[in-house]
Amino acid sequence: MRRLERLVAPKPLEPSTILIGEQMLQVVFRRHAQARRLVLRLSMHGTQVQVTVPKGVSRARALEFTERSRSWIETRIAHHGDNVLLQPGHRIPLRGVEHEIRHAGTRRGLISVDSEARVILVPGELPHVPRRVADWLKAEARSDLTAATQRYAALMDVRYAKISIRDQRTRWGSCSASGDLSYSWRLILVPPHVLDYVAAHEVAHLKHLDHSPRFWRLVLTHCAAASKAKAWLKTHGQTVHRVVI
Repeated sequence: MRRLERLVAPKPLEPSTILIGEQMLQVVFRRHAQARRLVLRLSMHGTQVQVTVPKGVSRARALEFTERSRSWIETRIAHHGDNVLLQPGHRIPLRGVEHEIRHAGTRRGLISVDSEARVILVPGELPHVPRRVADWLKAEARSDLTAATQRYAALMDVRYAKISIRDQRTRWGSCSASGDLSYSWRLILVPPHVLDYVAAHEVAHLKHLDHSPRFWRLVLTHCAAASKAKAWLKTHGQTVHRVVI
């Protein structure tokens, strides 16, 4: 009987971190069988270093390569200088109110908010803070947007299929012909009346999939702050999009 050799996928390389100035970046190693050399890239938002590792190259060598590339990383980070990262010491708006992200210094626990001090306290390992904050913000956004969507769906007598929370850079929300609603997680950063308006806007599309006078009449009938919210987004929307994952 012919013996079959079992092919085992290479074990994923454990990620690392690198401190560039005051910014802690995650370093992710991705092994690629066809790669001929180590290749380093910066993620789109400048929050993660991505290293392509050829077959047979160790994690230690890839990490050494990353350290030697500090000047290159610093130059690329400079192009993202206006971004606000989800890291300790950075300040982000939470429901329209600026809060400081602060590492709690404990290994376990849930993220909490000190509304009086305007601080977001994040437990866990320091390198994991950005991911934990991102996950928490998305969960908070889903909670607030689900409540607002359900309220407007009842008022406008419509039904939606499902809600998705995404990292959208060009749109605050969208509605598909099949009734799926999609929202940007960054809506948790804006004042409540603005999130409320975006929900009303997308729910109204379930009845009128256009921007006709009937559509706007439906929005304005049920969302008195629509004009105020639209003005806020026009003035401050770009600032909110500076906050990146």
